[in-house]
Amino acid sequence: MQGARPLPQAVLFACSHNVIRSVMAEAIMRLHFGRQVWVDSCGVRKGEAVDPFAAIVLDEIGVDTARHRPKAFADLDDASFDLIVTLTPEAHHRALEFTRTMAVDVEYWPTMDPSLAQGSREQRLEEYRAVRDALEKRIAARFERPAHG
Repeated sequence: MQGARPLPQAVLFACSHNVIRSVMAEAIMRLHFGRQVWVDSCGVRKGEAVDPFAAIVLDEIGVDTARHRPKAFADLDDASFDLIVTLTPEAHHRALEFTRTMAVDVEYWPTMDPSLAQGSREQRLEEYRAVRDALEKRIAARFERPAHG
């Protein structure tokens, strides 16, 4: 993994349905970088609503997902990004197709699907927390925090 690099102006996080992983990544990026970078997320396909467990673990870090509406690559219209971060193999392939005529960097960050976890409610929540925390570490490692002063 490469070290922190300067912030792009616009970042898109993409996964399969835009209801768990890309929602988490978008929320964490916004939490840490606010208005310094335009952040959005999408899925290969549009899911129905934010996964309830994803909403719970994001709420634990102060992020409200009530206003998030899942969308797909097809819903992005004329959106322009400097960087697309894909979190699933399917999203990575779709992003490469989506950007074949654009000068956009595409990075693949393999991220497990916590919805596949089994066990008690708490055990399943722990899997979602693990994904949230891994994304938080990856975002902190990848993007340079601007100097204050």
